[in-house]
Amino acid sequence: MRYACVAACFGYACGMSEFERQDAAYSSQSIAAGPGPDSLLERRFELSARGTTLRAEILAGVTTFLTMAYIVLVNPAILGQAGMPVAAVAAATCLAAGFASILMGLNANVPLALAPGMGLNAYFSFTVVQAMHVPWPVALGCVFVSGVAFLLLTFAGVRQLIVAAIPPHLFAAVAGGIGLFIALIGLKNAGIVATSPATSVTLGDLHAPGAGLALFGLLVTAALTAWRVRGAILIGIVATSLAGWALGVVAFKPQPYDLSAIAQTAFHLDLAGVFGLSGGRGLGLFEILFVFLFVDLFDNIGTLVGVTRRAGLIAGDGRIPKLNRILLTDSIATIFGSLAGTSTVTSYVESAAGVQAGGRTGLTAIVTGFLFLAAMFAAPYAQLVPLAATAPALILVGALMMAPLADIAWDDPEIAIPAFLTLALIPLTFSIANGLAFGITAYALLKLVRGKISRRDWLLLALSTLFVARFVWLSAG
Repeated sequence: MRYACVAACFGYACGMSEFERQDAAYSSQSIAAGPGPDSLLERRFELSARGTTLRAEILAGVTTFLTMAYIVLVNPAILGQAGMPVAAVAAATCLAAGFASILMGLNANVPLALAPGMGLNAYFSFTVVQAMHVPWPVALGCVFVSGVAFLLLTFAGVRQLIVAAIPPHLFAAVAGGIGLFIALIGLKNAGIVATSPATSVTLGDLHAPGAGLALFGLLVTAALTAWRVRGAILIGIVATSLAGWALGVVAFKPQPYDLSAIAQTAFHLDLAGVFGLSGGRGLGLFEILFVFLFVDLFDNIGTLVGVTRRAGLIAGDGRIPKLNRILLTDSIATIFGSLAGTSTVTSYVESAAGVQAGGRTGLTAIVTGFLFLAAMFAAPYAQLVPLAATAPALILVGALMMAPLADIAWDDPEIAIPAFLTLALIPLTFSIANGLAFGITAYALLKLVRGKISRRDWLLLALSTLFVARFVWLSAG
C-alpha cells in the first residue's frame, strides 16, 4: 500500500490520467513481489519489449547511484561556500535527486537519473552569490523561476522544437562528446590525468594509491565487460572498493547529521528578491535567470540525446519517445529542488553507466531514486565508495559511448566539421551546452554559405544567432 500511495502522488504531479495513476500504483506494488509474464510491472515498464529483466534494472539502478553518489558530498561542499547550511544541503540533495529520479522512471519510463547539476551549482555559489553578492535565498528564487520558465517552454512545445531542429549527426557527436566528457571526469577522479600550468593537462602520478587502485578497477571491469558478464560495472565498483578498504586507501570519517536540518533551506527561496522587489538588483538577476535557463536547457538536451541513444531508445526516424514527459519531469525536478533548498536539478550523464550495466527502463531510475532517498539517513557513508572505485566505470562507459561516431559521414565537411566541434568542445570546455552550441552554429553557418538554408531552418538560424550573442556577451563580460 505504501508503494501505491507514492506512485499515485507522483502520478498527480506528472498530470497522468486516472488510469495511468492506478497503473503506476499497482506497478509499484508489484516491484516488491516480482513481475510475472503478464504482470502490471511488465506491462508498465515494457521489460520484455526492451530486452531487460527486473534483476538487470536493479543492478543498473545501483550502478547509476554509485557513479552519482559523489554529488551527496560534493554539492553541499560547493553550496556551503555560498553560506548555505551544509547539513541542510546534503539532505536537500538526496531528497531532490530521489524525487526527480523516481518521477522520471514513473512518468517517462527511461533510465535517466537526475540530481543537482555540477557546473550550475558552482555558478550558483561562486558567481551569483559570491561575485554578484546575491543572497542565497534570492539565488534559489532564480532557480525556481528558471524551472517555471522551463515548464512553460515545455508546454508551449519550444523545447521539443529545439530537439527536432538538431540534425541526427550532431546527436551522434553529442553522444560521443559525452563519452569523452565522462571518461575525462573518470580519469581526473582517478588521478590518472592531472592539471598542468604548462600543458593544461598531463599524466598524473601513477604511483599514487588512488591512481593504482583505479587502474586495478579498470582492468577488472574491462575484463568482466569483455567476457560479457552481466553487472560487470557494478561488480567492478564493489571489487575496487573492497580492495581500497583492504589496502587502507579509503579514508572514512563519517559526519552524521540530523534530517531535520533540511528545514534550514526548504522553502527559504526569496521570490520577491528575484524581481528586484527586495534588493533592486535589476538586470543582474535577468542575467542569472538567462544562464540558469540556457545552460540547463542544452545540458539536459545533450544528456538526454546521448543516454537515450546509448540505451537504444531513439526511434528509427530520430524521435525520442515520450519526449514531452521527459522534459516535463526535468522542469518539475528543478522547481522541486529549489523548494527543497538546492541548485538546478538536471539529468545526469552518469546515467550512461547504468545503461551500460543493462538498464533500459524507468525502473533503473526508480531504483536510483530510492537509493538517494535512503542516503538521506546515511549521506556521510557515501565516502565508503571512493572516487577511485567509480572512476573506472566512467572511463569504460566513456569508451563504449564512442560507437555512435561511426554513423557520422566524416568524409563530408558539411557534416564532419560541426560534428567534430561538438565532439571536441564538450570535454575541452567541460560543458555539454558549449559543445552543442558550437556544433549547431557551425552547421547553420555552413548551410548558409552553401545556400542550402530554407524556411524550415528558421529555428536553426534563431538558435545560432542566440549562441553567437551569448558568446559575444560572455566575452564582453
